Amino acid sequence: MDWKLFASTFAAIFLAEMGDKTQIATLTLAGSGSSRWVVFAASALALCATSAVAVLLGEVVSRHVPAIWVKRAAGLVFVLLGVIYLVGAKEEPGARSGEPPARSDQS
Repeated sequence: MDWKLFASTFAAIFLAEMGDKTQIATLTLAGSGSSRWVVFAASALALCATSAVAVLLGEVVSRHVPAIWVKRAAGLVFVLLGVIYLVGAKEEPGARSGEPPARSDQS
C-alpha cells in the first residue's frame, strides 16, 4: 500500500470537510434527538459512496483526458466559483453582518 498517498489523501479530504456543509448537516441531524450512531453510520456510508463515485469517474476521465487538462479545468472551475461568490457577496453594507439595511429617507 502506498502510505504516502493514503496519508495525503486522508489529510486533504479531512481538512476540506472540516466545517463543510456535510459536516454541519451531520451535526444538525445528530443534534435533532435521533440516534447519533445511526446518523454516524449513514453519513459515513454516504461519504464512502460519494468517494467511490469520484474515484470511478476520476479513473474514467484519466483514461481519456490528459492530467494537465484536468488540472486546468479544475482550476478554472475554482476561479469561476470564487468570482461568483465574490459577486454575490457585494450586497448592501451590513447585510452579512446582521445589521439592518441602511434606511433611505428619500420619498
